Order: sequence, then C-alpha cells, then structure tokens
Amino acid sequence: MFDLQNWTTALHEWMLGILPEWAAILIESVLVALIIITLYAVFAIVLIYLERKICAFFQCRLGPNRVGKWGLLQVFSDVFKMLQKEIIRMRKSDRFLHDLAPYLVVTASMLTFACLPWNKGGHIIDFNIGIFFMLAVSSIGVVGILLAGLGSNSKYPMIGAMRAGAQLISYEISIGLTMLTMVALTGTMQISEIVQQQYDNGWNIIRGHIPALIAFIVYLIAGNAECNRGPFDLPEGESELTAGYHTEYSGMHFGYYYLAEYLNLFIAAGIASTIFLGGWAPLHIAGLDGFNGVMDLIPGFVWFVGKTFFVVLLLMWERWTFPRLRIDHILSLEWKYLMPISLFNLLLMALVVVLGLGININ
Repeated sequence: MFDLQNWTTALHEWMLGILPEWAAILIESVLVALIIITLYAVFAIVLIYLERKICAFFQCRLGPNRVGKWGLLQVFSDVFKMLQKEIIRMRKSDRFLHDLAPYLVVTASMLTFACLPWNKGGHIIDFNIGIFFMLAVSSIGVVGILLAGLGSNSKYPMIGAMRAGAQLISYEISIGLTMLTMVALTGTMQISEIVQQQYDNGWNIIRGHIPALIAFIVYLIAGNAECNRGPFDLPEGESELTAGYHTEYSGMHFGYYYLAEYLNLFIAAGIASTIFLGGWAPLHIAGLDGFNGVMDLIPGFVWFVGKTFFVVLLLMWERWTFPRLRIDHILSLEWKYLMPISLFNLLLMALVVVLGLGININ
C-alpha cells in the first residue's frame, strides 16, 4: 500500500511515453533535486526551532516566544536577516578556498541526506555498497572545514579547523566500526536491504543482542562528536576561539555552516534509525498479528521520521546535559575507549552471527 516504487515506476513509464529518454531522465533528476532541497530546508527549520525549545527546557527558560505563536516564526525571521547580510571577505584571505569551503560542507551534507531511505521504494541513492558510499561522501565535509581555516589566513579559524579535523577524523573510526558491526549482522551494505531485513526479521537493535545495543550507545556518542555538537563543540569554543573555523564568515557563507550543522544532526539520527531501529520498517511482535496489522497501516515515512526525531531528542539530551570537554579529553575518549570497545564489539557481533544467536521477533 505504501510502496513508492510502484508510483515512481509508473511515473517513469508515463514520461517515457511522451518524452525522449534523455528528457525524461533530466526532468526526473530536477524533480529529485527539488525534493531534496525542500526537505533539507524544512527539516533545518524544524530542528533549529526544536533545539531552541529543548535548550530552553533544560535551562528552565521559555525559549523563542515573541515572533509568531509560540515563537514559530523566529527561525524564518533569522533566515531573512541572514539573507540580507553582506558577505565580507578578509583582505589577506585566499578568496577561492575561503568561498569554496562552505559549498563543500553543504554538498557533503546533501549527498549523505540523499542516502536516507524514507520509505519502501522511497530512496534516492541506493546500491550494493550504500554504507561505504555514505561514509565516503560524509567525509567530504572535513575538507570544507579544513579549507575554511586554511583559506581565512587567520589564527583562530586555523586552530578551530585543526581541532575539528582531528576530532572528525578520529570519531569517523567509531562511526565506521558501529556501521560495520551492523553490516556483519545483516550481511549486506545495501541500505534498502538492511531495512528490508529488519522488516522481515525485526529491528537490529533487538535481534543483535548486547553487541547491537553497545554499538548504538557508541554511535550516539560519536554522532554528536561528528556533528561538532556539545559536549564535543570545542572547535567552536567561543571563550578561546571566538567562533572557531567559521569566525571570518558572514552572510549566507556562515549560514551554510549553520544549516549543515543542523542537517548533519538529522542525518546522524537518520542513519541510526536506519541501521539500528528499522528505518521505515514498522514494529512487529511475533504472535500479535492484529497489532502487527495495525502497525502496517502507518506509512513507512512516518515511522522513519518518528524514529529519527526520537534519536534527535537523545542527541540533544546528550548535548545539553554534559559540559564541554577539553581537546585532549575528546581525543582520549575516542582512541583509548570508544575505538577499542567498538573493535571488541565487532568481534562479539561476529560470534553472535556465526553461532546463530540472533533474535527473530516477527
């Protein structure tokens, strides 16, 4: 009922009937791009508002409450203000590298965003090495951050970029190992197949036993570090680096970093919901056919977005609970604790798979 592949196939065949193949593919590509950009902007606005309200709740404040009902128009007001701001370029900066950096960050974010499986048949990028591709394109953002510090020709952005680069490259190891743990459980790197298996056999976090739960916890920690969010936001530490690697940016060049940060939060949560919580797959419990039937009536994209925002809330809870860490503590946490735990956990998951200890809850 909610398989979008039938709809997309019918649309493609209809367009082929009235247009040449190259024209049909071109129009479809433009439509897909418009959908990605629209979703990208909408979720960024929602996440910025949600972050402000949750932050206010943790700090016993009200948050935005003046522009619009419950402050709902505050984010739109900020966007319009940012669009009107002048882009100021530093006299001694490398103009080409400085201007290129924010576009690399946004491009990496959008490519990773396009890998998320929104519904059955509702994926944009999907092939047999999907997990590998997702890790590869998400790493392009590190290049944008390093170029921001290098191109600015200023000491504070350069220090912030070096810290951010060291942090992101380090925590990508734990992110990759947790994904590899789930790949070992499912036996595939294709994202749509990973979700389909969870629809047939139960969510990975349940059928993967303790190794899956450990991988999920490690992912929550490393995910915030990958997004440069507290308590891992030292590369943007205001007290010592003014604003970190984007100190010299203004106008929409700064806005691109701001936008990418919140979408990276959604992407990190979306990846977690995909590989651990079933993605668009509904909750099924063995023996409860009536319950399972009701769960199947809920569209897949509702399941995916709901699970993703659940993980977003966990990541925000983590950010507004723990204090900012020192850079040596940040790197020690990864190299001395998270990476060894992830390696041992991968071995543990391999034993679960080899011995056939997985749980089937359907």
